[in-house]
Amino acid sequence: MVIARVVDGELQVVDRIKDMVRLAAGLGKDKKLDDESRERALRALSIFGERLRGLPQGSVRAVGTNTLRKAHDSKAFLKEAEDTLGHPIEVISGSEEARLVYLGVVHTLGAANHNRLVMDIGGGSTEFIIGRGFEPLARESKYMGCVSYSNRYFPDGVITRESFDNAVIAARAELESSEHRFIQMGWKNSVGSSGTIRAIHDIIVTHGLEKAGITYPALKQLRSMIVDAGSIGALEGIEGMPSNRAPVFAGGLAILMGAFKSLSIEQMVVSDGALREGVLYDLLGRFSDSDIREQTIHHLAEHNQVDYDHALRVADTAQSLLDQVAGIWELYEPPFKQILRWAALIHEIGLSISHSRYHIHGSYLVENSDLPGFSREDQKVLWALVRSHRRRFKPHRFEDLHAPYDVKGMRLAMILRLAVLLNRSRREAVPNVEVKIKSQPHKIRLKFPEGWLDANPLTRAGLEQERDYVSSAFSLKAK
Repeated sequence: MVIARVVDGELQVVDRIKDMVRLAAGLGKDKKLDDESRERALRALSIFGERLRGLPQGSVRAVGTNTLRKAHDSKAFLKEAEDTLGHPIEVISGSEEARLVYLGVVHTLGAANHNRLVMDIGGGSTEFIIGRGFEPLARESKYMGCVSYSNRYFPDGVITRESFDNAVIAARAELESSEHRFIQMGWKNSVGSSGTIRAIHDIIVTHGLEKAGITYPALKQLRSMIVDAGSIGALEGIEGMPSNRAPVFAGGLAILMGAFKSLSIEQMVVSDGALREGVLYDLLGRFSDSDIREQTIHHLAEHNQVDYDHALRVADTAQSLLDQVAGIWELYEPPFKQILRWAALIHEIGLSISHSRYHIHGSYLVENSDLPGFSREDQKVLWALVRSHRRRFKPHRFEDLHAPYDVKGMRLAMILRLAVLLNRSRREAVPNVEVKIKSQPHKIRLKFPEGWLDANPLTRAGLEQERDYVSSAFSLKAK
């Protein structure tokens, strides 16, 4: 955990707390977390939560990576973890993790006007990024990490040359699908940003294997050292080996050697900044009108040739309706306003494929597109809103979303549906509609200016049909 304050537009770190949880070690073959790993994680989060106590909601961003992406029981665990931490936890995609790693490295080392390769070895995945300046040009997340590889290739704690070579071969096989693309793009220098790579660098320097940086000859000598040690338990006897890194060191070294060989890396320097710093700078952008999510939505709409003027009208109408029901439907917090607006701006992206069932095509694009800045859960919410903005309303699409969107997502969808329906003419000004929520939380009454519905029979017919479409979840009356 990193805590920072903003000084002259830059982040100044005021506190760091670290606890080695190794959550990936607790992920069984059934893709469920064991009790011991859950307890380790919750214990760490309780410590973090004490330090964060008193910080306002929205000023803290917590992210989960590969293990929580893969875990089948992550929803229940995340609820407990969020309660312990006192703040929401987002599970991010591998591509988003790579983007944030690159952001942390660039802000730590400074931007460069040439291509730079960044590599970050985590517990269950390894990220590779080629970027220039502040822009990541290529991002890959591979299913190999220091914890998973150590468990797989050195399960009994014994390190042999054969088992180590098998781990290197496996890493090279994982990279095979990407190595040509990366080599073709090229880079001037390479950077390692994880704790594993920093530990490898420090041991190399401590033993005089290289004066600065990491090279393949130095990695080969380090490999000989750990194979000679013969076991994970004996690695702690190597000078400069952090005790908390020893159990996963062999797996991390094998991955790094595989990457050096496959990508023909000559030398790698080490960055102190990585994912945590990237998350901080991304959070800072959300407070300073440079939210990457805004750019993502705009690019998605532009790429799919959305009628943006119409989309903006729908977004404005949705905002007007939201303002009237935010209190009783508990939708007054900024994230609800943001996600509704974004869904309105891209609700027609499926038209780029076909008008028939375009809401289905649009939801497919949302679900399967790379959306920088969005967590996997936010992407699911956008999918559900775009999928549900027309035709038959199906509440089950929201049931699997994390709280509060499992309930409030349906309410946002209803607002979006009405905003789309009221703008169906695509040119007439939308009247001032009075919205009231009566009796039950899902009983909606719309009041139009006198005579307006009679003068707009298409809208009246649309509202009558809408009443049938949403009857399973909402009661709708318009006059």
